[in-house]
Amino acid sequence: WVADLAREHGSFEVTPVDLAEVALPFLDEPEFPSSGNYTHQHTRDWSALIEPAEAFVFVLPMYNGGFTAPFKNAVDFLYAEWQGKPVGIVSYSAGGSGGAPAAEMLLPVLTQVGMVPAARSAAVPGVLGLLGADGFTAPEGLAAEVSGVLDDIAALVKEPATA
Repeated sequence: WVADLAREHGSFEVTPVDLAEVALPFLDEPEFPSSGNYTHQHTRDWSALIEPAEAFVFVLPMYNGGFTAPFKNAVDFLYAEWQGKPVGIVSYSAGGSGGAPAAEMLLPVLTQVGMVPAARSAAVPGVLGLLGADGFTAPEGLAAEVSGVLDDIAALVKEPATA
């Protein structure tokens, strides 16, 4: 659903990536990711997928008040590939927070690897009630909220942050 909104936004070429399909093992490189010396093919493939992207929208669930280990692992595998790239977050949860605590926990991680977070994020509470036989049914106002995140990302791509 978020990928469709990003396509409709018109500012992005959208390539959805599902971490379950990427299937990275837990970080297994002998050197720090900041070295860029990748010995495993799965790391080189992950790098080749991430490096050319200009910006990202991360759509992530909240579990036990935070983001998932596979998500953190995927970020940790790389370093240079994330540098200076805008990122927006759309979180979701079964509960009322919509995963906002997970998004807040993630921000320091993303800035540590050099990403530039969008000013806004979007949270989807009660996601289980929004899933049905026809897929995801967005609650009123969510499309506008996600569109705001996309606007922020587009602005950051056009005018990168300066140090």
